[in-house]
Amino acid sequence: MGGLLVLAIPTLGEFAQAAQVMGGLTLFSALLTLVGFGWRWGIRFRLVGITGFMGVLTGGLFALGLTPVTRTVLPNAGRYTTVYDGGGTQAVIAVAADLTPTELTATLQQAANDLFSYGRLAPGEPVLTVRARTLLHPEPGVTEPVYLGQVRRSLRQRQDPAMVVELDTQALARVQGRLAGSE
Repeated sequence: MGGLLVLAIPTLGEFAQAAQVMGGLTLFSALLTLVGFGWRWGIRFRLVGITGFMGVLTGGLFALGLTPVTRTVLPNAGRYTTVYDGGGTQAVIAVAADLTPTELTATLQQAANDLFSYGRLAPGEPVLTVRARTLLHPEPGVTEPVYLGQVRRSLRQRQDPAMVVELDTQALARVQGRLAGSE
C-alpha cells in the first residue's frame, strides 16, 4: 500500500520555540547536576555530560531559529552533483550532457545559490566561482571531462544582482554533436 510522505520544514519561529523549551530543559538538567554534586550521586559525572550535550542542542536550535533553512528552486534548473568544493572560492559541479544552454544557465545559478556561504575562505577577492562539467567518452576506456561554463558570484551578498554566467559555446556544441552522433 503506497503512502505519501510529506515533510514539513519547520519555520524560524518553531525553531526559536524549540530552543526555548530545550533551554529550559538544559537549565533543569544543570540544576539536577548541581544537586547531584551536592549529594554526591554516583551519576553526577554523567549528568555533566548530559547537560553539556543538551547545551549543544540548545545552541544548534537557537542558530537554526536565526537562519532560514528554505531553499530557492530556480525554474529550468537541472540536476547536478557537487564534484569539488573545498570551502574556498572554487567549486565544480557535474551536470548531464544533454542540458540546453538555458537549463545550464539556470543550473549554474542554482548551484551558485546553493553553495553560497558567508563562511567560505576567500583570501583576496571574495568571489565564488562554480564551474560545470560533464563527461564524454570519445573511445572505450577513455573519459574526458568537458567544462561547459561557469558562474561567478559575490560571497558578501546572499542575493547577488551582479552574478555572471559564462557558457562555453564551443564545448556545448561539441557535447551536443557527440550526443547527436551517438544516437
